Formats: sequence, structure tokens, C-alpha cells
Amino acid sequence: RGEGAPMKARRGRSRPGNTAKPAAGIRAPARFRRALAATWRFHDAEDAERREPPPRGSARRADVSRTTRETTIRCTLNVDGRGSARVDTSLGFLDHLLTSMAAHGRIDLRLRARGDLHVDQHHTVEDVGLVLGRALHAALGEAQGIRRTGCFLFPMDEAVGFAALDLGGRTSLVCDLPLRGAFVGELQTDVVEDFLLALARELRASLHLIVPWARSDHHALEAAFKALGKALREATARDPRGAGDAASTKGSVDR
Repeated sequence: RGEGAPMKARRGRSRPGNTAKPAAGIRAPARFRRALAATWRFHDAEDAERREPPPRGSARRADVSRTTRETTIRCTLNVDGRGSARVDTSLGFLDHLLTSMAAHGRIDLRLRARGDLHVDQHHTVEDVGLVLGRALHAALGEAQGIRRTGCFLFPMDEAVGFAALDLGGRTSLVCDLPLRGAFVGELQTDVVEDFLLALARELRASLHLIVPWARSDHHALEAAFKALGKALREATARDPRGAGDAASTKGSVDR
């Protein structure tokens, strides 16, 4: 080859120091985005829109109020929401837990509670669970065509929360939370189980909420309630292959 003659381009692997161009029509970021999206199914936002089609017929909403000599509570919610929440129970950490649950459950939630906190937190916290469970039950109605069950394992720093839920009409609660302190913020930790029991009873659900390990009571409760929100989202989602049917071999679910 004479001096100054043009070099022929070689096929194959590029030499060190050269910049290899990607194949025509393919962008590496797009490939990565597709691969990342494929790792998430139900809980991916775009995929969830396909798996959870827009509501047909009546919306799954409820507005429930309850007034006693101990508490006054009103709860409005939309099961098919975007996770917007405004919660005011006069107990900051309880507000935080319910807001987290709604956000991860994609439930639009408005809840206001006033109770005899000068006596104890038990009445207020338990009744909030009761009204919330009653509102969810009312919003779901006969619960035809839903997935019925849901579970999620949610990590929160060193803690991990596990929630499993069955909306099959039978009430039970398995609660194992390793709480060591008497309070988290202003919230008494011993009334959390009363909240969960009232929620499961009024929702007519079997609920398992377990935190196998945690260093912080704050993280333990937050992981548990976020896992509960995810499990609720999955259990209440419409099943496109079971529209109008009860997810039961009996052919019906007692609601």
C-alpha cells in the first residue's frame, strides 16, 4: 500500500482506544430501560395500568362516618386512586403510617379523627382502624373479579416488613412486630395491634403482618404499613381473567 493510500475499514471488534458505534437503530439506554421495566410486573406503574384496567361501571369509593361518645371519625377513599392522602388523627406518627399505606396502596384517602386522647389513645386508634376497614369493605362491595389475595415484602433500611392479605370474608390477624419501646413519636405502640385487629374485622380479611427483624421501632412499623399498602393494592386489583367471578373454588365469597 502506497503512502497516503486510504485505509480500508476492518470489520469486527474495534481496536483499543477506538470508539465503537452502537448498532444502527439501537440505543443502549433504551435497551437498559426495557430490561429494567421487564424486571417489574405488577408493581411497575406502566404495567399496572395494563393489569389494572380503568374501572368500569361504578367507581370503588366510599364515605363512612362514625360518632360515639369517645370518637368522631370520617373517612372517604377511592380504591382506584393515585395514593393521595390527607390524614389527621391528632397523632402524628399514626398519620404518617396511614399516609404511607395509602401511597403504596394507590388509595386516595381522606381521614379525620377526633377522640378522647385525654383518657387514652386506645379508643381513637382502634376506631380509626374500624372506620378504615369499614370504608374499604364498602368500596369493594361484593368484590367480584378481584385478585382477592396479595402479599409483599417491604425493606426499610435494616427492617423488613411482610404483609399477606386474603379478602375472602373470614377474619383473622397474625401480628408479630418486634416493638421494644412504649412510644414511637406520640403513638403508643401497644395499640397498633388493636388498630390492625379492628381493620381486619371490618374489612373481613385474613391479615398477616410480620416484621422478622428490626433495630428501630419506627422502621419496623413503617415497613409493616408500607407492605400492607402493597398487599392491599394487589388484593383489590381487578383480575382481567376473572372479571365478574369470585376467586374461590366455592363460586362465591362471603362478604
